[in-house]
Amino acid sequence: MPRLRTLALSSAFLLAFTPAFAAETAAKLVMPTPAPEQKPTSETLTFAVYAGGLHVVQAQIDLSDPAKDRYHVGFSAWTQGFLGSLVPWKGTFQTDGWRVKGSETPEIYQSSSVWHKKDEIKKFTYGKDGKFVGFTKSEDGRDTTPKDFDKKLADGTTDSLTATLLVMDKVGAGEKCEGSKDVFDGLRRFKLEFHDEGPEDLTKTSYNVYAGPAERCTVEVVPDGGKWYQKPRGWLSIQEQGRQKGSLPTVWMARLNKTGPALPVKIRVVTDYGTLFMHLTKIEGPQAMAAKDAPEDSGQ
Repeated sequence: MPRLRTLALSSAFLLAFTPAFAAETAAKLVMPTPAPEQKPTSETLTFAVYAGGLHVVQAQIDLSDPAKDRYHVGFSAWTQGFLGSLVPWKGTFQTDGWRVKGSETPEIYQSSSVWHKKDEIKKFTYGKDGKFVGFTKSEDGRDTTPKDFDKKLADGTTDSLTATLLVMDKVGAGEKCEGSKDVFDGLRRFKLEFHDEGPEDLTKTSYNVYAGPAERCTVEVVPDGGKWYQKPRGWLSIQEQGRQKGSLPTVWMARLNKTGPALPVKIRVVTDYGTLFMHLTKIEGPQAMAAKDAPEDSGQ
Protein backbone atom coordinates (compact mmCIF):
# COMPACT_ATOMS: atom_id res chain seq x y z
CA MET A 1 0.00 0.00 0.00
CA PRO A 2 2.81 2.55 0.65
CA ARG A 3 3.81 2.24 -2.99
CA LEU A 4 0.24 2.77 -4.22
CA ARG A 5 -0.26 5.73 -1.89
CA THR A 6 2.98 7.27 -3.12
CA LEU A 7 1.85 6.76 -6.70
CA ALA A 8 -1.42 8.53 -6.02
CA LEU A 9 0.28 11.39 -4.17
CA SER A 10 2.80 11.73 -6.99
CA SER A 11 -0.04 11.98 -9.48
CA ALA A 12 -1.68 14.63 -7.33
CA PHE A 13 1.61 16.55 -7.20
CA LEU A 14 1.81 16.44 -10.98
CA LEU A 15 -1.70 17.82 -11.23
CA ALA A 16 -1.31 20.46 -8.55
CA PHE A 17 -0.06 23.17 -10.92
CA THR A 18 -1.67 22.07 -14.15
CA PRO A 19 -4.75 24.31 -13.85
CA ALA A 20 -2.53 27.33 -13.72
CA PHE A 21 -0.67 26.39 -16.87
CA ALA A 22 -3.90 25.76 -18.68
CA ALA A 23 -5.56 28.89 -17.37
CA GLU A 24 -2.78 31.07 -18.70
CA THR A 25 -2.80 29.36 -22.07
CA ALA A 26 -6.51 29.71 -22.57
CA ALA A 27 -6.69 33.22 -21.18
CA LYS A 28 -4.20 34.52 -23.73
CA LEU A 29 -5.10 32.32 -26.70
CA VAL A 30 -8.81 33.03 -26.63
CA MET A 31 -8.67 36.67 -25.53
CA PRO A 32 -10.64 38.59 -28.21
CA THR A 33 -9.97 42.04 -29.57
CA PRO A 34 -11.68 44.87 -27.65
CA ALA A 35 -15.37 45.20 -28.46
CA PRO A 36 -18.51 46.58 -26.78
CA GLU A 37 -19.70 43.04 -26.13
CA GLN A 38 -17.62 39.91 -25.68
CA LYS A 39 -18.82 36.44 -26.48
CA PRO A 40 -17.68 33.74 -24.04
CA THR A 41 -14.93 31.49 -25.40
CA SER A 42 -13.69 28.20 -24.06
CA GLU A 43 -10.95 25.60 -24.35
CA THR A 44 -10.71 22.02 -23.11
CA LEU A 45 -7.33 20.43 -22.48
CA THR A 46 -6.80 16.75 -21.77
CA PHE A 47 -3.82 15.27 -19.93
CA ALA A 48 -2.83 11.74 -18.99
CA VAL A 49 -0.47 10.58 -16.23
CA TYR A 50 1.61 7.46 -16.85
CA ALA A 51 3.62 5.33 -14.45
CA GLY A 52 5.68 2.51 -15.90
CA GLY A 53 3.78 2.88 -19.15
CA LEU A 54 0.41 2.50 -17.40
CA HIS A 55 -2.25 5.20 -17.64
CA VAL A 56 -3.06 5.79 -13.96
CA VAL A 57 -4.65 9.26 -13.83
CA GLN A 58 -6.90 11.17 -16.24
CA ALA A 59 -7.31 14.95 -16.14
CA GLN A 60 -9.45 17.52 -17.93
CA ILE A 61 -9.35 21.28 -17.83
CA ASP A 62 -12.21 23.48 -19.00
CA LEU A 63 -11.32 27.11 -19.57
CA SER A 64 -13.27 30.19 -20.51
CA ASP A 65 -13.26 33.96 -20.78
CA PRO A 66 -16.73 34.60 -19.31
CA ALA A 67 -16.53 38.40 -19.64
CA LYS A 68 -14.20 41.24 -20.52
CA ASP A 69 -11.13 41.29 -18.27
CA ARG A 70 -12.23 38.07 -16.52
CA TYR A 71 -10.90 34.54 -16.63
CA HIS A 72 -12.07 31.16 -15.34
CA VAL A 73 -10.52 27.73 -15.22
CA GLY A 74 -12.12 24.49 -14.05
CA PHE A 75 -10.04 21.38 -13.52
CA SER A 76 -10.77 17.78 -12.58
CA ALA A 77 -8.56 14.72 -12.20
CA TRP A 78 -8.99 11.21 -10.87
CA THR A 79 -7.15 7.95 -10.45
CA GLN A 80 -8.37 5.20 -12.73
CA GLY A 81 -7.96 1.52 -13.56
CA PHE A 82 -6.20 -0.70 -11.03
CA LEU A 83 -4.86 2.29 -9.10
CA GLY A 84 -8.31 3.87 -8.97
CA SER A 85 -9.83 0.74 -7.45
CA LEU A 86 -7.20 0.53 -4.72
CA VAL A 87 -6.48 4.21 -4.09
CA PRO A 88 -9.59 6.16 -5.12
CA TRP A 89 -8.86 9.86 -5.38
CA LYS A 90 -10.53 12.74 -7.22
CA GLY A 91 -9.72 16.42 -7.20
CA THR A 92 -11.43 19.47 -8.66
CA PHE A 93 -10.01 22.99 -8.68
CA GLN A 94 -11.20 26.29 -10.04
CA THR A 95 -10.18 29.92 -10.14
CA ASP A 96 -12.21 32.96 -11.11
CA GLY A 97 -10.44 36.27 -11.32
CA TRP A 98 -9.62 39.56 -12.98
CA ARG A 99 -7.24 40.34 -15.79
CA VAL A 100 -5.83 43.79 -15.07
CA LYS A 101 -3.16 45.45 -17.22
CA GLY A 102 -2.14 42.12 -18.71
CA SER A 103 -1.78 40.34 -15.37
CA GLU A 104 -4.17 37.90 -13.68
CA THR A 105 -5.43 38.41 -10.12
CA PRO A 106 -7.65 35.78 -8.45
CA GLU A 107 -10.96 36.64 -6.85
CA ILE A 108 -11.94 33.13 -5.72
CA TYR A 109 -9.92 29.94 -5.66
CA GLN A 110 -11.62 26.70 -4.58
CA SER A 111 -10.32 23.18 -4.26
CA SER A 112 -12.21 19.97 -3.55
CA SER A 113 -10.62 16.58 -3.02
CA VAL A 114 -12.21 13.19 -2.37
CA TRP A 115 -9.98 10.56 -0.77
CA HIS A 116 -11.58 7.25 0.23
CA LYS A 117 -15.04 8.90 0.03
CA LYS A 118 -13.99 11.72 2.38
CA ASP A 119 -14.62 15.15 0.88
CA GLU A 120 -12.56 18.24 1.73
CA ILE A 121 -13.35 21.70 0.31
CA LYS A 122 -11.24 24.83 0.66
CA LYS A 123 -12.21 28.31 -0.55
CA PHE A 124 -9.92 31.33 -0.70
CA THR A 125 -11.01 34.88 -1.57
CA TYR A 126 -8.93 37.87 -2.65
CA GLY A 127 -9.53 41.54 -3.41
CA LYS A 128 -8.98 43.15 -6.79
CA ASP A 129 -5.94 44.86 -5.27
CA GLY A 130 -4.44 41.40 -4.69
CA LYS A 131 -4.91 41.37 -0.92
CA PHE A 132 -6.00 38.18 0.85
CA VAL A 133 -9.60 38.45 2.12
CA GLY A 134 -10.56 35.13 3.69
CA PHE A 135 -10.46 31.35 3.86
CA THR A 136 -13.00 28.61 4.68
CA LYS A 137 -12.69 24.85 4.95
CA SER A 138 -15.21 22.01 5.26
CA GLU A 139 -14.97 18.22 5.54
CA ASP A 140 -17.95 16.08 4.57
CA GLY A 141 -20.20 19.13 4.84
CA ARG A 142 -18.96 20.10 8.31
CA ASP A 143 -17.27 23.49 8.81
CA THR A 144 -13.68 22.86 9.86
CA THR A 145 -12.24 26.31 9.21
CA PRO A 146 -9.44 26.90 11.74
CA LYS A 147 -10.57 29.52 14.22
CA ASP A 148 -7.10 30.54 15.29
CA PHE A 149 -4.99 30.38 12.13
CA ASP A 150 -2.34 33.07 11.91
CA LYS A 151 -3.64 35.54 9.34
CA LYS A 152 -0.14 36.93 8.96
CA LEU A 153 0.66 33.71 7.10
CA ALA A 154 -1.68 34.88 4.35
CA ASP A 155 -0.44 38.47 4.07
CA GLY A 156 1.07 39.18 0.68
CA THR A 157 0.24 35.75 -0.72
CA THR A 158 -1.58 34.54 -3.80
CA ASP A 159 -2.86 31.15 -4.92
CA SER A 160 -0.64 28.60 -6.64
CA LEU A 161 -2.48 28.96 -9.94
CA THR A 162 -1.85 32.69 -10.22
CA ALA A 163 1.76 32.25 -9.12
CA THR A 164 2.20 29.90 -12.04
CA LEU A 165 0.42 32.22 -14.47
CA LEU A 166 3.00 34.92 -13.89
CA VAL A 167 5.82 32.56 -14.81
CA MET A 168 3.93 31.36 -17.87
CA ASP A 169 3.72 34.97 -19.04
CA LYS A 170 7.49 35.26 -18.77
CA VAL A 171 8.19 32.11 -20.75
CA GLY A 172 5.59 33.04 -23.35
CA ALA A 173 7.35 36.39 -23.79
CA GLY A 174 10.65 34.64 -24.43
CA GLU A 175 12.07 35.16 -20.94
CA LYS A 176 13.54 32.49 -18.69
CA CYS A 177 11.38 30.27 -16.50
CA GLU A 178 12.27 32.06 -13.27
CA GLY A 179 9.95 33.28 -10.56
CA SER A 180 8.94 33.01 -6.91
CA LYS A 181 5.63 33.80 -5.17
CA ASP A 182 4.32 33.30 -1.63
CA VAL A 183 1.30 31.00 -1.34
CA PHE A 184 -1.02 30.18 1.58
CA ASP A 185 -2.88 26.84 1.60
CA GLY A 186 -4.95 27.28 4.75
CA LEU A 187 -2.42 25.91 7.20
CA ARG A 188 0.98 26.72 5.77
CA ARG A 189 2.84 29.38 3.86
CA PHE A 190 5.35 28.46 1.20
CA LYS A 191 7.26 29.86 -1.73
CA LEU A 192 6.45 28.42 -5.14
CA GLU A 193 9.69 28.70 -7.08
CA PHE A 194 10.45 28.08 -10.75
CA HIS A 195 13.99 27.68 -12.08
CA ASP A 196 15.05 27.56 -15.71
CA GLU A 197 16.90 24.45 -16.92
CA GLY A 198 17.35 25.50 -20.53
CA PRO A 199 15.80 24.60 -23.91
CA GLU A 200 15.14 21.10 -25.20
CA ASP A 201 13.66 19.67 -28.39
CA LEU A 202 10.87 17.18 -27.74
CA THR A 203 9.93 14.34 -30.05
CA LYS A 204 6.31 13.40 -30.65
CA THR A 205 5.47 10.09 -28.97
CA SER A 206 2.51 7.77 -28.69
CA TYR A 207 1.82 9.46 -25.34
CA ASN A 208 2.12 13.14 -26.28
CA VAL A 209 0.74 15.22 -29.15
CA TYR A 210 3.54 17.78 -29.13
CA ALA A 211 6.87 17.80 -30.96
CA GLY A 212 9.25 20.74 -31.14
CA PRO A 213 11.25 23.18 -29.02
CA ALA A 214 10.39 23.55 -25.34
CA GLU A 215 11.76 25.21 -22.24
CA ARG A 216 12.55 22.88 -19.35
CA CYS A 217 12.23 24.16 -15.79
CA THR A 218 11.92 22.80 -12.27
CA VAL A 219 9.20 23.59 -9.73
CA GLU A 220 9.97 23.67 -6.02
CA VAL A 221 7.87 24.26 -2.90
CA VAL A 222 9.86 25.92 -0.10
CA PRO A 223 8.19 25.93 3.38
CA ASP A 224 7.97 29.43 4.86
CA GLY A 225 5.85 29.24 8.01
CA GLY A 226 2.79 27.52 9.41
CA LYS A 227 2.10 23.95 10.48
CA TRP A 228 4.68 21.85 8.67
CA TYR A 229 5.61 18.36 9.82
CA GLN A 230 9.17 17.87 10.99
CA LYS A 231 9.50 15.03 8.48
CA PRO A 232 8.24 15.81 4.95
CA ARG A 233 4.85 14.26 4.21
CA GLY A 234 2.48 14.14 1.26
CA TRP A 235 3.49 16.11 -1.81
CA LEU A 236 6.50 17.63 -0.02
CA SER A 237 7.76 14.11 0.61
CA ILE A 238 7.39 13.35 -3.09
CA GLN A 239 9.41 16.45 -3.95
CA GLU A 240 12.20 15.50 -1.57
CA GLN A 241 12.32 11.94 -2.93
CA GLY A 242 13.03 13.43 -6.34
CA ARG A 243 15.64 15.79 -4.93
CA GLN A 244 17.54 12.87 -3.41
CA LYS A 245 17.55 11.23 -6.82
CA GLY A 246 18.78 14.39 -8.49
CA SER A 247 15.52 15.52 -10.11
CA LEU A 248 13.00 18.03 -8.76
CA PRO A 249 9.55 18.06 -10.41
CA THR A 250 10.14 19.23 -13.98
CA VAL A 251 7.87 20.81 -16.57
CA TRP A 252 8.47 21.36 -20.28
CA MET A 253 6.75 24.47 -21.69
CA ALA A 254 6.28 25.15 -25.39
CA ARG A 255 5.46 28.45 -27.10
CA LEU A 256 2.73 28.00 -29.70
CA ASN A 257 3.53 31.30 -31.37
CA LYS A 258 5.71 34.37 -30.93
CA THR A 259 3.11 36.37 -28.99
CA GLY A 260 1.16 33.73 -27.07
CA PRO A 261 2.00 32.17 -23.69
CA ALA A 262 3.91 28.97 -23.19
CA LEU A 263 1.95 25.74 -22.81
CA PRO A 264 2.93 22.83 -20.53
CA VAL A 265 3.35 19.80 -22.74
CA LYS A 266 5.11 17.40 -20.40
CA ILE A 267 5.69 17.08 -16.64
CA ARG A 268 7.93 14.62 -14.79
CA VAL A 269 8.04 13.63 -11.11
CA VAL A 270 10.66 11.20 -9.78
CA THR A 271 9.82 9.15 -6.66
CA ASP A 272 11.26 6.28 -4.66
CA TYR A 273 8.86 3.98 -6.51
CA GLY A 274 9.50 5.14 -10.04
CA THR A 275 9.02 8.06 -12.41
CA LEU A 276 5.67 9.54 -13.41
CA PHE A 277 5.05 11.49 -16.60
CA MET A 278 2.13 13.75 -17.39
CA HIS A 279 1.47 14.30 -21.09
CA LEU A 280 -0.70 16.70 -23.03
CA THR A 281 -2.91 14.50 -25.20
CA LYS A 282 -5.49 16.83 -26.72
CA ILE A 283 -6.71 20.43 -26.98
CA GLU A 284 -10.23 21.31 -28.10
CA GLY A 285 -11.52 24.80 -28.78
CA PRO A 286 -11.17 27.77 -31.10
CA GLN A 287 -7.39 27.81 -30.74
CA ALA A 288 -6.81 24.05 -30.69
CA MET A 289 -3.19 23.13 -31.24
CA ALA A 290 -2.52 20.96 -34.26
CA ALA A 291 -0.05 18.19 -33.55
CA LYS A 292 3.11 18.74 -35.49
CA ASP A 293 3.97 16.32 -38.26
CA ALA A 294 6.84 14.37 -36.74
CA PRO A 295 7.72 10.70 -36.48
CA GLU A 296 6.52 9.07 -33.29
CA ASP A 297 8.93 7.80 -30.69
CA SER A 298 7.66 5.08 -28.39
CA GLY A 299 9.45 6.52 -25.35
CA GLN A 300 8.03 8.82 -22.68
